[in-house]
Amino acid sequence: MERSSWQSTNSTRMSLVFVIPRQMQRAGVKLWLCNGDTRTMNMIGSPGKSGEDNEEKILTNPTRLGGRLRLARQTRGLTLKALALAADCSESLLSKIENGKASPSLPMLHRLVGVLGTNIGWMFEEADGEEGIVFRSGTRPLIGLDPLRRGEGISLERIIPYSQGHLLQCNIHHIEAGGQSAGPIQHVGEEVGYVLAGEIELMVGERTFRLSVGDSFVFNSELPHWYRNVGSERASIFWVNTPATF
Repeated sequence: MERSSWQSTNSTRMSLVFVIPRQMQRAGVKLWLCNGDTRTMNMIGSPGKSGEDNEEKILTNPTRLGGRLRLARQTRGLTLKALALAADCSESLLSKIENGKASPSLPMLHRLVGVLGTNIGWMFEEADGEEGIVFRSGTRPLIGLDPLRRGEGISLERIIPYSQGHLLQCNIHHIEAGGQSAGPIQHVGEEVGYVLAGEIELMVGERTFRLSVGDSFVFNSELPHWYRNVGSERASIFWVNTPATF
């Protein structure tokens, strides 16, 4: 598939990185953290035994996503076949996702949570910061979107981790050169963004906009929307939406 075929809905896979409790960190669990610099992402290790200090691991947990998905489906009394039919995906793929053996594309995940009456944020519910108010630089989790044959793709840095009590959702979208979302996506809500770095092309409905540093945007989330990095360097967008969907 050529890079220009950026509307493909099958090219994105999602993995989640969790905030790890201190007792698990002592056991040697590692996680991705972002140091607050929109151009630099570091992989931070926890204290370990001799010889383990420099070992780097990426913690991903497709099983957690699958378990949440299964819980939501069973709570609503849906069979695998019924959910697969309603979300326009195969029953076999859905079974693999629930068992942690496959990851859904972003558009598929949107369809699944739409049928289940929940949102993507709930699927990846995260820990709160200091009293649920302050979230320190270097402690915010990342959700990595890894488009196939699209370089390093896209990652979402959580400005505020998902909580059912939040009306707003804030992320910094980091898009590598050549990276793109797996649009188009539609859902209830409204979105606002501000370009922190790089150049992007934003598609809303049938209109296309080229944006650079300092440009901002707002649109109704019910319009089909997607974006891509059209520059030669990483682009970063401060993105706010309501209600929470990621």
